[in-house]
Amino acid sequence: MAGPFDSAADDIDATGAIYDRRLAGRLLRFLAPYRREVVLSVLLLAAISVLEVAGPYLTKGGDRHLRETGLGPWRASGRRLARTAADRECLRERAGGAFALRYAQSYMMSMVGQRAMRDLRLAIFRHLGTLSPGYYDTRPVGQILTRVTQDVSVLNELFAQGVVAVLGDVFILIGIVGAMLWLDWRLALVTLTTVPLLAIATVIFRAKVRVSYRRVRQRLARINGFLQEHLQGLDILKFFNAEEKETRKFDRANHDHYVAHAQNIYYYAVFYPVVEVIGALAIALILWYGGGGILAGAVTFGVVVAFIQYAERFYQPVRDLSEKYNMIQSAMVASERIFELLDTKPAVPEPAAPRTLARLQGQVEFDRVWFAYDKEDWVLRDVSFRVAPGEKVAIVGATGAGKTTISNLLCRFYEFQKGTIRVDGADIREVEGRSLRRQIGLVLQDVFLFSGTVRENVAFGDRDRGGDAVERALAEVGGARLAARFPRGLEEEVGERGGYLSLGERQILAFARALHYDPAILILDEATSSVDVETERDIQAALHRLLEGRTSLVIAHRLSTILDADRILVIHKGEVREQGTHAELLAAGGIYARLYELQYSRQRVLEPAGRNAAAES
Repeated sequence: MAGPFDSAADDIDATGAIYDRRLAGRLLRFLAPYRREVVLSVLLLAAISVLEVAGPYLTKGGDRHLRETGLGPWRASGRRLARTAADRECLRERAGGAFALRYAQSYMMSMVGQRAMRDLRLAIFRHLGTLSPGYYDTRPVGQILTRVTQDVSVLNELFAQGVVAVLGDVFILIGIVGAMLWLDWRLALVTLTTVPLLAIATVIFRAKVRVSYRRVRQRLARINGFLQEHLQGLDILKFFNAEEKETRKFDRANHDHYVAHAQNIYYYAVFYPVVEVIGALAIALILWYGGGGILAGAVTFGVVVAFIQYAERFYQPVRDLSEKYNMIQSAMVASERIFELLDTKPAVPEPAAPRTLARLQGQVEFDRVWFAYDKEDWVLRDVSFRVAPGEKVAIVGATGAGKTTISNLLCRFYEFQKGTIRVDGADIREVEGRSLRRQIGLVLQDVFLFSGTVRENVAFGDRDRGGDAVERALAEVGGARLAARFPRGLEEEVGERGGYLSLGERQILAFARALHYDPAILILDEATSSVDVETERDIQAALHRLLEGRTSLVIAHRLSTILDADRILVIHKGEVREQGTHAELLAAGGIYARLYELQYSRQRVLEPAGRNAAAES
């Protein structure tokens, strides 16, 4: 059995090529609604870049002091030069309002980033709602959560600090190169001879860090998936005393994540000093060539000083770009994962010209339906039956026979491979999924309640049911006593997944929720298996009244709950083997009769034991 970390996704090289331009183009679409703010931010960065480039150029004005004092008194000239540069730098900062420009640009892009991420999270959530349940059957919830939360947060950093800020660094680099060429093109070419070395180092760094970032994100997603699974099953973990064993598994996963991060840190620890060395080499070339030019009278002292300042400022944006490359690489990996999710097509496609349904009469027909979750490993084989409007049909069979699959196909949670399913004569593949499910009420054995109040969970469906509809729905399933026990009545909080309630109480609320939805077809999948006998009796009495005029499919293991069904379908190994009333099937002496005798004999064995235990107590 594969563990939570034994995934093919760990094969980093198998992921395939990544087209940064394509990913970046898709990301930029989320900035399109805020193009005015982005354009203004770029203009602000251009103004800031002009101010940054102007500083060293103004230093060249120190040549005037050198001409006045000559090359002899270096100390006095240096003081005058420094004072002139400082005065002009301060004047530049104050006059240009660089601080205000930086503040406005940073605030504006931070807001744009937050808004773009809000839109992206909403787009992901909407898309998740369109995917079929089969998608979630094969993917850990923790990995999906990583995409919606942490991966999106990484993109927020890209939009707020990366995309436009990179343009600012590019503006500065272009301005510096232009200023150096303007001052002295020969010295500029000498200075720029180090750029090919920088380009080679960047290419090597880029190739290495891309793989390491993908590995970091994948292993982080696995940690999230492991935590989500084990926190939900914490009671089982403790019951089997498996804490140490699972802790060792988590330790391995955590160590793998640490190793991936350490490798990423190593690449940056090498790259940053390489950039520093290349920058120092550029300054050495300036001093060598510029010093000779000063002695030969071909270059002025102020030009050399300006070039040294430009060289330092040239490699500062390069270092900034390398840091932003850290962010960009992480964002590219995150965007790859997000768009892989957004590009996933629903396994059950909507029809090209979908039909909408009015209120159904409730006729259901399966016509030679075949279905397999995987290729041709058939779960249902040539299943055919018809349910008349208002008819109560029970579906029984051994575990794994395909009973729940029938309800899943009727709700269009999965796509069947052969045959036809019709409701009121309409092929469900031609009907809009929302319109179909609006007609169906579903109560499962494993009840899911959302955080909120009792009232909010009962009224969860989007039908407009005003007044005391919630109270009536609860009363119909015997839930009035349940609501009366709560201190806050219908405003009582149920907790995450209904954790504040017992399993039986959750099932009562699930019944009320389905009935409040007022479906034409009602599917009960082992819906009364977790309620006590008294509550089940109340629910059965309510169902006799409520199922009048509704088609109902009742999936049951406990045959005692479906004795009054109009018809019983017996599913065996994916096929309909028998059908008829309870009496007819018992008289036939087939599969149903054997199932009934097996449960009846077991009940006869358990009942005396129960009575003896009660007597001893």
